[in-house]
Amino acid sequence: MSTTTTSTRTLDVPGATLTYDVRGPLPPADGQPPLLLIGQPMDAGGFATLASYFPDRTVITYDPRGLGRSVRHDGLKTQSPEQQADDLHRLLEALGTGPVDLMGSSGGAVTGLCLVATHPEDVRTYVAHEPPLLTVLPDAEEAEAATRRVDAIYAERGENWGMAAFMALTSWQGPFPADFLSEPVDPAGFGMPTDDDGSRDNPLLSGVAKAITGYRPDVEALTAGPTRVVIAAGIESKGILTWRASEALAQALGTELAVFPSHHGGFMGGEHGWAGEPEAFAARLREVLAG
Repeated sequence: MSTTTTSTRTLDVPGATLTYDVRGPLPPADGQPPLLLIGQPMDAGGFATLASYFPDRTVITYDPRGLGRSVRHDGLKTQSPEQQADDLHRLLEALGTGPVDLMGSSGGAVTGLCLVATHPEDVRTYVAHEPPLLTVLPDAEEAEAATRRVDAIYAERGENWGMAAFMALTSWQGPFPADFLSEPVDPAGFGMPTDDDGSRDNPLLSGVAKAITGYRPDVEALTAGPTRVVIAAGIESKGILTWRASEALAQALGTELAVFPSHHGGFMGGEHGWAGEPEAFAARLREVLAG
């Protein structure tokens, strides 16, 4: 495990102050580009274990605007890949290291796709791990209808019922039937209480990230640019929404899906109570980045 010194820094961007962490020297001592790890709605804390398996690389993590330590000043709550990509472009300009290697996971994978499409000079190799893109699914219409039902259940019954519906959605194997989630899912089946605490600000359920799941990747830009783009998914996710979206996007780009160990959070070592296989994940990521 790494004992690399971590420095925490901030950067003012239009409408927000971003907080980011740098593990290792800048510029990197060995000439290798920095490795940037991004998530959404997860902040930098979820990458602590994975970063520790790259003691030979300068690793950068950050909190997206409005999440974790990054404060918004624009009065907005919605998140969009375009805005997040602009934030990352400004961050990379401020670092001044040239192109980075990038791994984006979940919503961060969508942000990375937008960054590479709009600023391909920023990234040498990009690994997009399980982007939750409804738009690329063969059953996109049914998937989008199902997510609207998750939103409606959350709005009516609160976080526990909304999270139960979300978990049913994200664990469903194969295409979604037209009537999927036409009836609410009892949270007790997932070991959760059934009460409503009145809150409606959950970043997964409140609708603030609709632009992320509804993003349409610019396939032409992704294939025409200089960045090597690799679409990846964890083997335990096979058949569920994020695997199917990753598989469909890889096919659209004319590439093979890169299979990684574990699940959607397979790089985590217990952060947020969700452990994967971080050492095996890191080894696979290192292999993919080496090309």
